[in-house]
Amino acid sequence: MERTLVVIKPDGVQKNLIGTIVKYYEDGGLSVKSMEMTNLTKDFVAKHYPMTDEYCLSIGNKAKDAGNDVGDVHEYGRHIVKTLQDYLTEGPVVKMILEGESAIKEVRRITGFTDPTQADKGTIRGDYGTDSIAKANTEGRATRNLIHASGNPEEAEAEIALWFPSN
Repeated sequence: MERTLVVIKPDGVQKNLIGTIVKYYEDGGLSVKSMEMTNLTKDFVAKHYPMTDEYCLSIGNKAKDAGNDVGDVHEYGRHIVKTLQDYLTEGPVVKMILEGESAIKEVRRITGFTDPTQADKGTIRGDYGTDSIAKANTEGRATRNLIHASGNPEEAEAEIALWFPSN
């Protein structure tokens, strides 16, 4: 069985979607192994979204590869990381460890595409997301896309160790 981290971001909590989101994952065959609502500190969020050159470049390059006009890739990456850090401290989040067959792939399938306007109907972001990357970029903020989900096994284990140090 594979484990993965899911975080319901402040907009998902504010919209009272916690139960709905958990049901999507459980209906998809995943089990909740740990779950907790918490308020994050800036220091903690800086560990999850680090303001390192390597991370900022990777974020900036992802945006560039997606066709965005980013100018200086490193500076754009720094701006995105800052907006992500601010976003996660806007209100409470719900952190979860989910487990199941191909949990990482299944969670990402159930969650939907990063940009809610591009997410398929039947996914959490497609059904409940109302923001867009384009609108967020225009307003200089992070996209309110309800959920963070680990992207691969290495990331999942590192994130679980950070978010749930006793697990």
